Order: sequence, then structure tokens, then C-alpha cells
Amino acid sequence: MTPWRRNGWEGGVALAALLCIPSRASAHLVTTGMGPVYDGIAHLLQSPDDIVPVIALALYAGLRGAAAGRRAMFLLPIAWFIGGLAGSHVPGEIAFPLPAISFLVLGGLVAADLRMPVPAVTGLVIILGLTHGFLNGAVLRAGPGTSGLIGMMAVLFVLITLGSALVVSLKKYWSRIVVRVAGSWVAAVGLLMVGWALR
Repeated sequence: MTPWRRNGWEGGVALAALLCIPSRASAHLVTTGMGPVYDGIAHLLQSPDDIVPVIALALYAGLRGAAAGRRAMFLLPIAWFIGGLAGSHVPGEIAFPLPAISFLVLGGLVAADLRMPVPAVTGLVIILGLTHGFLNGAVLRAGPGTSGLIGMMAVLFVLITLGSALVVSLKKYWSRIVVRVAGSWVAAVGLLMVGWALR
């Protein structure tokens, strides 16, 4: 074997050995380097388990009208923050397939265009905020903490406001059908997630 081939082979083995050295992994916590508020914002925006149910809720609140949208706009961030504070006092993460249930329920409500009264929609908003906030508080406890929850509140307010206002402004029948089709996709993903969790 020529010297350059032997050195190349040895270099490849050394590189493979370096790649096999384990390193510390910080799963699910995002550090932006811009402070804990931005870390909370980045965490929410990079968590499909949270962001998709929030968008589905915004669509459903918009389908139910301006009053439901206004309530969701203010109550979801507040409930999320309260749930997050409660979750930050619980040791460890909770292993419960809540995102799958949220996808299924909210996607199904949007797809069916179920006509719930505004107080029932308000209750749904509060339940979603408390439960998802609780799970996020348990995760953020080791990172950005309360400041991260404040960042999440800001993003939730913007998402619910824009999403529900967009749907309320839709006047044509076909545009509401498009919203309902989007809800059916969310429900279908939720069904797959439930099946995966039960397997």
C-alpha cells in the first residue's frame, strides 16, 4: 500500500472515530442568543406540536365570528401563561399525547364547521391554553422560564389575531371550504399521531 493511501485510510478511521464520540444534546430547547423572551418565541415557532393547534384554533374562532375571535385573541395567551407557570413547578416532562388529541379535536371542529356558541369556544380556548402552556412550562423551566412564556404570549396574540381576522373577513362560500379542508388535514395528521402513540 502506498504511503498516501495508507494515510488516507488512517485519516478516514480517525474521522469516523471522532464522529462516534457522544456529545451533550439539548432537545426541545432553543437558544437564540438574543435573550429568554426570544428563546420562548423561537421555541413556540419551532414546535409544530404547539403551533398547528394554535393555527387550527384561530381558524375555528374565525369561523365562529368576530366575537369568538376577540375572546380567543386575549384569553389564549393569558391561559397559556397561567398553564406555563403551573407547569414550571412540576419536575420532569409529562409524557402524554396531548398534541395528537389537540390536532384531532381542533382539526375536526374546523373541518366540520361545528356551530358551537361563543362561551363554548371560550372554554375550548382556555383548555387549550392551560394544557399546552402547562407542557411548555415544564420544558422551559430549565431554560428561559417566565420570560420565555412572555415571548410565547406575544406570538400567540399575533397568530390568533391574524388567523381569526383573516377567516372572519372571508365572505365567499368557497373560501370557507378552503379553511375547512385545511382543518381536515390537521385532523388527519392528528389521527396518524394518535395511531402512532397507541402502537
